[in-house]
Amino acid sequence: MASVFTKIVAGEIPCYKVAEDERFLAFLDAFPLKQGHTLVIPKRETNYLFDLSEQDYADLMSFTRKVAIAVKNAVPCDRCSIHVIGLEVPHAHVHIVPINSVNDCNFANPKLKFSKEEFTETAKKIANQIA
Repeated sequence: MASVFTKIVAGEIPCYKVAEDERFLAFLDAFPLKQGHTLVIPKRETNYLFDLSEQDYADLMSFTRKVAIAVKNAVPCDRCSIHVIGLEVPHAHVHIVPINSVNDCNFANPKLKFSKEEFTETAKKIANQIA
């Protein structure tokens, strides 16, 4: 069965896209810890990050770096943290979380709620920072 992320890649489920190329996709997390919380995924469904080939892993991290820099430039924060947890969805993904303190990236924190307009504006701000 296709993961929710595979359905997003296929366009079956909408997302707030911030960056995309032929192999990777970055979009806002629907259940964010902070404004600008972004997910980066390989388009090819792979359950576990370390099942990616060494080259695909390196390329995913390079793409993630580019997106994290854009998030940092678009969303007020001290820095961006990245996390690979991968238990919620059986599709490799990297969380980029804008933070001002270590507590900002605690996944036990309540998730924030934003309006469609707020998500759209945040995605646009990040996308505009992609070089």
